[in-house]
Amino acid sequence: MTPLPADAPVVAFYGDSYTLGAGASSESKRWSTIICRQRGWNEFNPSVNGLGFVRNRVADGVDLPALIVAQHPDIVVVTMGLNDNFAYASEAAHIHRAIVGDLEGLKKQLPDARFIVVEPFWYTDERPHSLAVISGWVRDEAAAIGADYIPGASHWIEHHPEWMAEDGLHPNDAGYAHMATKMDAALTKLGL
Repeated sequence: MTPLPADAPVVAFYGDSYTLGAGASSESKRWSTIICRQRGWNEFNPSVNGLGFVRNRVADGVDLPALIVAQHPDIVVVTMGLNDNFAYASEAAHIHRAIVGDLEGLKKQLPDARFIVVEPFWYTDERPHSLAVISGWVRDEAAAIGADYIPGASHWIEHHPEWMAEDGLHPNDAGYAHMATKMDAALTKLGL
């Protein structure tokens, strides 16, 4: 692989297993890495399995927002919210506050970065009520911090069981390739 130029944009990805690439045959097959390779971006992807705005926040004692801030990225792509649906019944208010706190906090610490907030991904054709609510909170907070917002991502792999890995929870290489195509089109529409 050709090394990137020294001035290649640093793009940080703040997400869960769908951004980490769980289910892919290698990191090179996850959508974030495909996008960065296509666009000549320097990828920083510390995403964590099971991560949400409130879910799995103490994973290995790692503070992902702090890791992202330390990279001084030019662009921050936020792909969070899927896992919070599993805590919605008992923690809805906490989830809403956490979305606001996370995005406000990152924007405050990285005022010059361009933020791209993506509608939470989803993995089944059935969609819980909580998904629309959490997606709305994410969209509204993206607007509040002046971020770009990519809608529709929760639909990107629905009705395609062949795009799912054997675990039935995560995309396979074909699923991630499709997600990369959808993300590429959305980023192009944003002028990136």
